[in-house]
Amino acid sequence: MAEALLKGLTFGIWLSLSIGPVLFSIIKHSLNNGHRVGLAFVFGVSMSDISLVLISTVFTQFFKAITDYIVEIGIAGCIFLVSLGIYYFFFKKAIVKDATKPVFQFRKRDYARIFVSGFLMNTLNPAVFLIWIAASTGTVENSIQDRIAFFTACLVFVLGTDITKVFLAGKIRNRLTPRNIHIISKINGLILILLGLLIIWDLLILKRVIQ
Repeated sequence: MAEALLKGLTFGIWLSLSIGPVLFSIIKHSLNNGHRVGLAFVFGVSMSDISLVLISTVFTQFFKAITDYIVEIGIAGCIFLVSLGIYYFFFKKAIVKDATKPVFQFRKRDYARIFVSGFLMNTLNPAVFLIWIAASTGTVENSIQDRIAFFTACLVFVLGTDITKVFLAGKIRNRLTPRNIHIISKINGLILILLGLLIIWDLLILKRVIQ
């Protein structure tokens, strides 16, 4: 279980360092409308992640029950993670967006709408779903306890860092220079490459044991 927790934390670190529309939306809502609104958005994103993890787990368990090639499927999912890591490390360009332009005037009754917007922004991003599918297939042969440990460590870490981003929105925004984003992208890529290769190694060892 300790290994599963470590892998989950590593995956959570990568997700937390990723720079995309969710990060800029967290900064935007926090700066324009206050911490409460930023937290509402973050909790919506977190609920989306939990939902996608459950869907991915059910999806991979279904395929596990009907196929003898689950190890190969897991390796294919990890190859996607490694490919994504290579993209972040070698090819992703630094882009700084305007995160301070408000989308709508905040009112108290908009808390629920902001929560839903966070949920939908994360859920409707196909890359996020593919990432959770890849993570799920990469751990499909682990025990239930190890899978719970992996995803719990990952989700709790991501939620904690997202909450931190809400309260540090101003400082984060000032440091999102093209050079810093470029460095973070390379760190993202390296973490993802190493994590994907490590899971592939575990799956290959599992395949030898099965055979």
